[in-house]
Amino acid sequence: MEARLNAKTQQLEVALKVFTDDMEAVLSNGQPRHVSIAETPAAQLTPMLAGYLRRTVVIGTKPGEVLPLNYLGLQQEKDAYWLYFSVKLPRPVQGLTMRHRLLMDQFSDQMNIVNLDAGGKKQSALFRDGNEEQQLSW
Repeated sequence: MEARLNAKTQQLEVALKVFTDDMEAVLSNGQPRHVSIAETPAAQLTPMLAGYLRRTVVIGTKPGEVLPLNYLGLQQEKDAYWLYFSVKLPRPVQGLTMRHRLLMDQFSDQMNIVNLDAGGKKQSALFRDGNEEQQLSW
């Protein structure tokens, strides 16, 4: 995940790279047939992707807060997709609480790396089972 705080618009702008086969496996859970990102109409795929992101990536300005995630779209890159979304911050902040469980229910050894550019500072955080929620400050 590449995240950047846009101080002018008070939004966290996010690009999240996922491998196609991993995301299709997660989206196919509980479905009558395999979900193909490339073949599923956008009218069906968009709510599936947005819903999954909202369940697995939670961002707030303090622990327990859930700010609305605005899903913007996706772009294919070889065997992966970039998913784009933003989170509007209610006020200028010096940090965030992030819970990042993307693919962790599907893969017990899943690790998610977040690279954050905010407040003139670049930092990275690693999320994995047992360490899904972290404070990021700048």
